[in-house]
Amino acid sequence: MTMRTLSKRGIFRWCHRATVLACMTMLGACSTSKPPAKEHRTEKPVVPRNGVLLQGAGATLPAVLYEKWFTLYGADHPSTVITYDAVGSGEGVRRFIGRNIEIDEEVDFGASDAAMRDDELAAVPAGATLVPLTAGSVALAYNLPDVPADLKLSRESYASIFMGKITSWDDPRIVKTNPGVRLPKLTITTVVRQDGSGTTFAFTKHLDAISDVWRSQYGPATLINWPGNSMRASGNEGVAGRITHAIGSIGYVSYEFAIRAGLHVALLENHAGKFVAPSSQSAASALAGAEPPENMRLYVPDPAAADAYPIVTLTWVLLYNKYADA
Repeated sequence: MTMRTLSKRGIFRWCHRATVLACMTMLGACSTSKPPAKEHRTEKPVVPRNGVLLQGAGATLPAVLYEKWFTLYGADHPSTVITYDAVGSGEGVRRFIGRNIEIDEEVDFGASDAAMRDDELAAVPAGATLVPLTAGSVALAYNLPDVPADLKLSRESYASIFMGKITSWDDPRIVKTNPGVRLPKLTITTVVRQDGSGTTFAFTKHLDAISDVWRSQYGPATLINWPGNSMRASGNEGVAGRITHAIGSIGYVSYEFAIRAGLHVALLENHAGKFVAPSSQSAASALAGAEPPENMRLYVPDPAAADAYPIVTLTWVLLYNKYADA
């Protein structure tokens, strides 16, 4: 089969134009009554006779959107079955590279919120292409039953919380940005990822951009040895579940999973000094005007726009440069 070749820059520009629509679709998917996307699929897909099965695995941040897209595609193309195992970006990259994996871990495509590094790309025998397909916001969701849903956190506050330097909800730095709100004298528990995670990478990439202390001690990574009083969970769904059941907790989680879990999300101070909630509009503002490098690894760790939400990441689909004939 002959396919038309599209330049990487052309792909990105198309994806950028589609970002607002994609974010709207993602938020629309979150507002339905369906349960969250399954993060580990165990059922064997049923493929029609002479049909095509495409299997993917990776990031949990866009899993809700991908599930919706693949369902819609399947409705129009019933002979094609697409499955997606939301196992996290780190595991998705491992399966995509394909070394020392089980037969049931083989994939046709991967997905990651942290773009593959040069050494990872070099490890793919067939070669690989990174396609930035959509974007998502990383929310700071919290469980404080008697506190309003619009808690404001300064850059200093949320960075200090996740470095274990702010340990109680009545800390003066949190009180200062929430006048009139009665904050409890309650120990803060952070909820973090225990698996290799693109959501972790996006969050720590942002912390690296705004905090000299974080930059000198930790830096951006998909897996962090978190300081302070932390609980760990696998996947965005796991983090959201932990927050739901732990009063006094706060965690970083993909926005759509926070919404589906009914969690309150904080308004975060952005580069311009404004407190902004995650939304499709504030995510689009964060990415507006960004120009990709040739390798497609575009990061906007501290967007400058006045109405931008500060923690937004692209999420990449990982495609092989060569596929065996069907």
